[in-house]
Amino acid sequence: MPKRPPVARTLPALHRAIDQLRARKAKVAIVPTMGALHDGHLTLVRNAKRRGLKVVVSIFVNPTQFAPHEDFASYPRTMNTDLDKLATLAADLVWAPTAAVMYPEDYASRIAVDGPAVAGLEDKYRPHFFSGVATVVGKLFNQCRPDFAIFGEKDYQQLKVVTRMSRDLDMRVKVIGVPTVREKDGLAMSSRNVYLSADERRTAPILHRTMKEISAQLRAGAEVETALVQGRTAITEAGFAIDYLEARHAEALMPISSMKDGPVRLLVAAKIGRTRLIDNMRA
Repeated sequence: MPKRPPVARTLPALHRAIDQLRARKAKVAIVPTMGALHDGHLTLVRNAKRRGLKVVVSIFVNPTQFAPHEDFASYPRTMNTDLDKLATLAADLVWAPTAAVMYPEDYASRIAVDGPAVAGLEDKYRPHFFSGVATVVGKLFNQCRPDFAIFGEKDYQQLKVVTRMSRDLDMRVKVIGVPTVREKDGLAMSSRNVYLSADERRTAPILHRTMKEISAQLRAGAEVETALVQGRTAITEAGFAIDYLEARHAEALMPISSMKDGPVRLLVAAKIGRTRLIDNMRA
């Protein structure tokens, strides 16, 4: 069995480890995660290793991005399995702070975000979310001092929010987006997929299939709203409670009226049973 990466759990231990990684002027990348690692996460680590970077993987289930009714307490936590998976990829360091380390008792600061964070997508249904994400990612950037940050495109609005935050706040971290990793049937890999029942798992790929159909219609000249209405109907009839299915400008995330307004990104969020799934793809 390959050797597990070292795990830092306190800020002094983290800073010593980062200094050691940089001892030979190495470039450092961070892969922020909440654990429960799947091949989507591992693909981000592989991407960083291929670039010749030292890779720090953070594992922290961030309480500030969960609303009271969401699944913070039940979110899967699989540290031992995660470390075994990272060992096979020769990850260089794991940063796994406790909530008390990340948010001490007198902690009183948050990062407020605008632009792509208020596009009427995830922010409409989870208004607490992006401030929590921006705050924890900003802290991770300050703590780990990376040159690069590797994020998956599955959480597309999050990717755009973090990219804008890094640029606007002069964080000197280059954010790199990596295409979504999918199961063979097209379902986007997600730690929350474990919540799906067998029947729900068979239904879940309809989200991706529907977006592919919409994309084909738009490229063939269909009206944007007509294609979206058909897509929303298909998703609803499959048993989902849909939050949104939208066509947006791929960078600004603003609504578009035709493919000429592009580049265009299709984004969807819908709940099946108790599980809320999100996905996106280029139109």
